[in-house]
Amino acid sequence: MKFYIVDAFTSVPFGGNTAGVVLLEDDKGFPSDTLMQKIAAQLRYSETAFIKQNGERDFTIRYFTPEGEVDLCGHATIASFKVLMECGKATEGDVCLNRTLAGDLNVYVGEQIMMDMATPQVVGKEVEMKELYRIMAGRDMETVQELPVEIISTGLPDIILPLASVEELQSLKPDMQALTKLSKELEVTGVHAFAIADDNYTAHVRNFAPLYGIDEESATGTANGALSYYLFRHGIAKEGDMCTYLQGEAMGRASEIIAKVMAGGKIKVGGNAAIMSSGELLL
Repeated sequence: MKFYIVDAFTSVPFGGNTAGVVLLEDDKGFPSDTLMQKIAAQLRYSETAFIKQNGERDFTIRYFTPEGEVDLCGHATIASFKVLMECGKATEGDVCLNRTLAGDLNVYVGEQIMMDMATPQVVGKEVEMKELYRIMAGRDMETVQELPVEIISTGLPDIILPLASVEELQSLKPDMQALTKLSKELEVTGVHAFAIADDNYTAHVRNFAPLYGIDEESATGTANGALSYYLFRHGIAKEGDMCTYLQGEAMGRASEIIAKVMAGGKIKVGGNAAIMSSGELLL
């Protein structure tokens, strides 16, 4: 099996969010779940994507973290289609079908690789605010009073946490053990915190998902898809808007994620990617 290491949501190496990508042979099915889990744990990136080609411009991708399988991963999808372009299995201008556990989603291949997010959903579970603040900062936090904390999913459910300033965002030091417990109780991936600043970005963001072995992630497609729907839902973004998010500042891996709000609040998310290395898995 051929594998690649790819930095997604960046155009330069050592930026963005790194994903493993494993390209399966055309005549082979997926390896066992146990083997894919072991490969993901060995590569140690937040997600590793396993790609099976079904036909022309038709692919199935499965995603594994070091801790388990997830339905969808935005940055690993961007990385996957960068690899497929490198291998000549997808070319600029193609619209490809990506079959995932979150549903069948279109991917638009070009200089920026854009992917459809799953249909947005607001998860009606209540989040206890004082507990969340204690977990995320150990204190009360300065938030945007008119914006609520909500659980939103465009493929994976995340707690969307609005904060009043970039300084407040950067000061977060979550209790990872407590956040893991809360994430399990609420059946969410983690917390996606954001702050709107007076600069060229729609928002600065940070993402925490210790339940899946990811204390902090430098770029998250699905969570920024959820945030884009949240901003649309609360009148901050409107149909046709292109949102740009800066993530990974606190990790020294600045990432730029773009999202487009489509009719009815459907979301596309995308960005660029840089292939770092490749090799063979001798299995």
